[in-house]
Amino acid sequence: MANSRSGESVAQRIVRVLETFDVDRTAQTPTQIGRRAGLPSSTAHRLIAELVDNGILDRDEGGQVRLGVHLWELAQRGSRALRLRQAALPFMERVQSRLREHTQLAVLEQGETLFLERLSHPDVVSNIARVAGRLPLHASSAGLVLLAFADEELRRRVLSGPLPAVSPETVTDPEALRAILARVRREGVVVAHGYVEPVSTAVAVPVRERGRVVAALSAVLPRDAPTAGAADELRRASAGITRALEEPPA
Repeated sequence: MANSRSGESVAQRIVRVLETFDVDRTAQTPTQIGRRAGLPSSTAHRLIAELVDNGILDRDEGGQVRLGVHLWELAQRGSRALRLRQAALPFMERVQSRLREHTQLAVLEQGETLFLERLSHPDVVSNIARVAGRLPLHASSAGLVLLAFADEELRRRVLSGPLPAVSPETVTDPEALRAILARVRREGVVVAHGYVEPVSTAVAVPVRERGRVVAALSAVLPRDAPTAGAADELRRASAGITRALEEPPA
């Protein structure tokens, strides 16, 4: 792809445009997109017009721009995330029917915890994690599992900081975090009290495919709720997901 004067490719600029959208910012004006993407106004308007023409973005009658349905369609075609979510969902539903709290599936994506799915009961403890939302790896139970089983280079990079606090109880001391990660690798489970929100406790286990950890399955419970039963449910579900992932295609 042709580069801009800054040396940035068209593909890189398109990614910057798309990354201005998040779960709390679903509609924007072209001017807002350009400003948040750090692009000149003319460049932003041109890219947005081309993306709208190709269905990657949609523009409503008021001029607001949203992510397009065609982008969603392309993302569903054989993506690793879709396959993982499809394998996991029946087992997540079983966990959710028994715990009746929050059940979540997350993966490691560009050094962060990315949540692929969340099932929630209407009358449950607060939970800021959202589908397609991200959290720092050290700041949630799912992230701790993913970080514990990640490659050594990523662990070293995360432990070198900074380690921002999401709540007052997020572990931000590198040595304390290193000890937690070692325990997760030994025990195959983590219990995180108040790491994201003080009112909750989260439990997470790894999900493996052919021996490699590919995701984390977690449950978010009230702060003082027992966790042993949730850990057992998550382990059983994780084993089921692994079997489903390793089955040959029909």
